[in-house]
Amino acid sequence: MLKRTVRFLSSTELAVLLFLAVSLLAIPGTLTENRTFYANPLFLGLLGALALNLVFCTVRRFRAISLPVLILHLGVLVVCGGVVARSFGYVATVNVYEGTSVDRVYRWDLQREMPLGAELAIRRINREYYPIPVKVGVLKGERKDSLQTLRTGGSFVLGPYRVRVDALEFPAEVLKLSVFEGERLLGSCDTAGGGSLPAGFPYSFKLVAFQNPVLKRMWVDLALSRDSRAVTNGTAEVNAPFIWNGLYFYNTLVDVDPAGMAFAGIQVVKDPGRPAVFAGFAIMGVGAVLSFVRRLFRKGT
Repeated sequence: MLKRTVRFLSSTELAVLLFLAVSLLAIPGTLTENRTFYANPLFLGLLGALALNLVFCTVRRFRAISLPVLILHLGVLVVCGGVVARSFGYVATVNVYEGTSVDRVYRWDLQREMPLGAELAIRRINREYYPIPVKVGVLKGERKDSLQTLRTGGSFVLGPYRVRVDALEFPAEVLKLSVFEGERLLGSCDTAGGGSLPAGFPYSFKLVAFQNPVLKRMWVDLALSRDSRAVTNGTAEVNAPFIWNGLYFYNTLVDVDPAGMAFAGIQVVKDPGRPAVFAGFAIMGVGAVLSFVRRLFRKGT
């Protein structure tokens, strides 16, 4: 009876059934992007059973299994261990106004707010757009001098000066410009009346029109502190999180409230199994390469 049980636990048929069950159960979590689904006891139980099947299979056929296949088995077991470890992590979210800070986040696994362990501040929300077509009105004193049509990043000549259109800032819709005399930077200005141009500069500029911008990149400058003491700072965006103390900070949203105040949505992810999952895939890659080389060598001989 014991031999039959071991034979069944190490059988290829059981491995196929468990793999199909895990794959089918993973579909809802993949389509809904709901990470908490993978912490479900049923899913973890099936994954553990698949790992146990692989262990029994490896032990039972150890002498007959080649080194590349053993490495592949090890990689799969490391990945399974990493997936189980990930179930002890969590996903939390919080909206933070620009220039303010918070010390609590909403844990989706617990369905309530919890302390973050530090104070999270959003220092600045940054947006980068593809070059935007704009029309710039040039005034000399009170007289209209010219109308320039170009894209942000471009420049135009104005007498002895070269004017570069640096950026169009939103939501203020203010155009930033730099003025050069030859190769020397004379100063900068904007269409809201600010700037550092020398007194007596004869021209001023107005934003006449622009096309709807297309966002190229969005990120936030954030800082973490404890007891009013700075801990660390950096930037976070959708696919480039800021990492601190095992936590991954993603910028998932930038918007303004009805009063026009800008805020950023931050997703905080704790993922203790992440290193194991990547290590497991690396080990599996080594095993696959060795297996491919072994087969080529056999054919060559």
